[in-house]
Amino acid sequence: MFENLSEKFDKAFKVLKGQGKISEINVAESLKEVRRALLDADVNFKIAKQFTETVKEKALGREVLTAVSPGQLMVKIVHEELTALMGGDKTDLKLKSNPSVILMAGLQGSGKTTHSGKLANYIKKKLGKSVMLVAADVYRPAAIDQLHVLGEQVGCTVYSERENKNPVSIAQNAIKEAKLKGFQVVIVDTAGRLAVDEEMMNEIERIKKAVDPDEILFVVDAMTGQDAVNTAKAFNDRLDFDGVILTKLDGDTRGGAALSIKAVVNKPIKFVGTGEKMDALDVFYPQRMADRILGMGDIVSLVERAQEQYDAEQARKLQKKIAKNQFDFDDFLAQIQQIKKMGNIKDLMGMIPGMGKMVKDLDIDDDAFKGIEAIIYSMTPKERAHPEILNGSRKLRIAKGSGTSIQEVNRLIKQFDDMRKMMKMMSNKQNMAKLMRNIPRMN
Repeated sequence: MFENLSEKFDKAFKVLKGQGKISEINVAESLKEVRRALLDADVNFKIAKQFTETVKEKALGREVLTAVSPGQLMVKIVHEELTALMGGDKTDLKLKSNPSVILMAGLQGSGKTTHSGKLANYIKKKLGKSVMLVAADVYRPAAIDQLHVLGEQVGCTVYSERENKNPVSIAQNAIKEAKLKGFQVVIVDTAGRLAVDEEMMNEIERIKKAVDPDEILFVVDAMTGQDAVNTAKAFNDRLDFDGVILTKLDGDTRGGAALSIKAVVNKPIKFVGTGEKMDALDVFYPQRMADRILGMGDIVSLVERAQEQYDAEQARKLQKKIAKNQFDFDDFLAQIQQIKKMGNIKDLMGMIPGMGKMVKDLDIDDDAFKGIEAIIYSMTPKERAHPEILNGSRKLRIAKGSGTSIQEVNRLIKQFDDMRKMMKMMSNKQNMAKLMRNIPRMN
């Protein structure tokens, strides 16, 4: 995400590299590139102009420390202003009532129904609350079916009345049912249209008045850029919503919506959709997003995703196996499954500082592990547990069974063997101490 914007910002800061001090001339030249980068990202012209004027004012008023170059100082100021532009701090959901009602609004095709399911999954897993989903889109029969499928995937009850064509009464009846059955949160998925129209706005206003929601979340497709901001303004003028869910942020988005929405409607982005899986919904942290835009990575989010998949007991068992050099292909397969659960591989690599530029032009398939998994699944349980027994005939059988070549099988076995040796060495404190002592000699 934001690869083009990151590249253009990097180009802007290069203007100041090698400069001894910040001057009005070199700042103006650098900020011309920054403004161009923002406009290319489909950021509103007035916002881009105001942003660069603020950065210029702060840059010229700031003393450059001996240990900090003008380029580094400019990155720091731009980072601060990007964070402020996107809202400053993360904004939590307001769930005060019992049950708390969340009203989902947005255009058709924005991902509203899908993200109703994702939000239910988030509230259930992260907040530990019971959730009921409500199918209040009476115009698109597929929306009701879709919500039932999503509810089943995330383990949440879905309330629908297929014969009732009044979304207001459906929402009211659902809340009565939720109170009766003790649900803590009700998420109402409303109908979308292909464009903002009076009929749509009147209907959702009636639903709002009838259910008195704790939260109204506007769901918008990040890939529509400035159009997303204009649509957000139209909805906010009528609904006065509480926050935004920005979808498809993992796609080929220029970033204008993420950078502009807060400034235009003065409502925070609360969540971002980062993939197709039901757990691909992240809390929006403006500072972390600014880090990623400026090529600093997002190591905090990466660690958080890893922790979600972390099992302490499993880790202890694995540590013992590594220490005894018993790490096998079943363990390797389990680690691959955990990595895959963390999300899009390219997105994960982009969270590592410095890796964003390296992977931006790489076509990294989400099924990058498919070949490795096929080879391992083609092994017998005994072969997985005892890789040392893999001889020529066994490798040939595995290659045929996995649809790969003998060379690919050999390469995986060698890489696995090298990795196992390294893990064994790192598990031994004496070996690690010896390695650390030898590092100065290697330089």
